[in-house]
Amino acid sequence: EQTTKQTEVSMTNKTAGHGKAAGWSLGSLAALALALKVGWIVYSKKYIDHHAKVNLTLEAEHHTFESETVGKIKYYESKVESKQTPILLVHGIHLFAGGHDMVPVFEAFSAYRKVYLLDLPGFGGSEKSDRPYRPWLFQAAISDFIRDGIGQPVHLVVMGQSAEYAAIAEEQDESLFKSIVMINPSEMQMPRTGHISESQWWEQFQSLALTFLKVPLWSLPFYDMLASRSCVLDYYRKRFTYTPPSDLLDLAYTSAHQAGAHFAPILHYCGKLAVPDVRLRFYEKITKPVLVVYDNDPLFKFDMLPVLVREHPNWQTVRSSRTRGMPHFENQGETFRNLETFWKQYD
Repeated sequence: EQTTKQTEVSMTNKTAGHGKAAGWSLGSLAALALALKVGWIVYSKKYIDHHAKVNLTLEAEHHTFESETVGKIKYYESKVESKQTPILLVHGIHLFAGGHDMVPVFEAFSAYRKVYLLDLPGFGGSEKSDRPYRPWLFQAAISDFIRDGIGQPVHLVVMGQSAEYAAIAEEQDESLFKSIVMINPSEMQMPRTGHISESQWWEQFQSLALTFLKVPLWSLPFYDMLASRSCVLDYYRKRFTYTPPSDLLDLAYTSAHQAGAHFAPILHYCGKLAVPDVRLRFYEKITKPVLVVYDNDPLFKFDMLPVLVREHPNWQTVRSSRTRGMPHFENQGETFRNLETFWKQYD
């Protein structure tokens, strides 16, 4: 009996010991996680340079356009004069977006056409103040720049999510564009079939995430993690069949390390720069000629594109079958011939 009691006491002590060990382990992990977070915040604020300057090495004039609505936005203008319709290039939206994503298009046509390359508010070399970045601001940047900066209708070339802002601009003012080229436009996938309460819950979650991520103490350090050199490389590796150009990687990293560079991307990260139901509300209402250049983009799907083309004669498509998101970099010959052929119909 005495032996049994000793055994029970021994087992109780072991269980208590394991409980304490587990408690210490969890406590140690929590303390370590907190220390790492604090350490990264300190490192981000003290040792990462956030005052870089972006200047694309283009044979172009560098200017700043300013309006009360959009603030100061940077643009590049080709030096040639031409009687042909001017071309306006607008980059897509991602965590380190900017005019660097459209450089090959500018270089291909700027020798003999008037070409403008625009950095949207919050990206590239444009103003990056802390303000409510939303789709209407990017739409206004495109519209205001064409009306007051260029002064005549343009052939517009947009990438990715910026196609949504172009569609809004076209719906509000049909005099802005002669034609629109969309490279891998967003929101062409099969519509979601979830209940309306699910979308409302998701929108509330995005707003909550934004509230948390906008806290000044950790907002910039969090973005620094998203915009590290390894993350920039990973993003472009997924979009290039071969090795991404080193100058593109450098420009993307530099663009993400300017003062205020985190404000707009944080809103993008939380889903606040997307246009709800853009295909039904805006894409299908475009009346100008549209050419969609699409490929095997890792993010965007194009399930509804054939339906859109079939139901709207002003839409046409060209597929770049061997590229993965950047056809204007990796399939320049075919892509630019298609653009030139398309524009000649409407010059």
